[in-house]
Amino acid sequence: MVNRLKERYDKEIVPSLMEKFSYTSIMQAPKVDKIVINMGVGDAVSNAKNLDEAVEELTLISGQKPVITKAKKSIAGFRLREGMPIGTKVTLRGQRMYDFLDKLVSVSLPRVRDFHGVSKRAFDGRGNYTLGIREQLIFPEIDFDDVNKVRGMDVVIVTTANSDEESKELLTQLGMPFAK
Repeated sequence: MVNRLKERYDKEIVPSLMEKFSYTSIMQAPKVDKIVINMGVGDAVSNAKNLDEAVEELTLISGQKPVITKAKKSIAGFRLREGMPIGTKVTLRGQRMYDFLDKLVSVSLPRVRDFHGVSKRAFDGRGNYTLGIREQLIFPEIDFDDVNKVRGMDVVIVTTANSDEESKELLTQLGMPFAK
């Protein structure tokens, strides 16, 4: 079963990108390489149960078991020791990546309150895009009644594009709703 976004990428988006940026080979056309979803759980320092809930929610959202991230260095002000678990992240590739991107663009982002599009300035200069999500409730898998704390997350879309312009064109054609 081929994802509808992947199919559209192969049939429509690659030819249009080749025309716009005048590539000589279809291998030059930028593509989405991976999507990394990161959820920082700062309150896991005082209550380890919060981290388990974050892992559970991220598993529901991504369809893949996340890995727990640990503190790289100690910070006394945050009562943080090196090696303490403070977050969770998951890297999506292939079929799951396209499924998640499709769901993000067509279902989740339109559910955000007062949504006017995502920022055009969140590119890193190398063609990667970072999107901050304030609450996990915008995803259809998360049941509102089961959530005890609203958590945000970062979604990093890593592309093979060489410039921000190429990356922005790719994401726009994939349906990313950029702010006017």
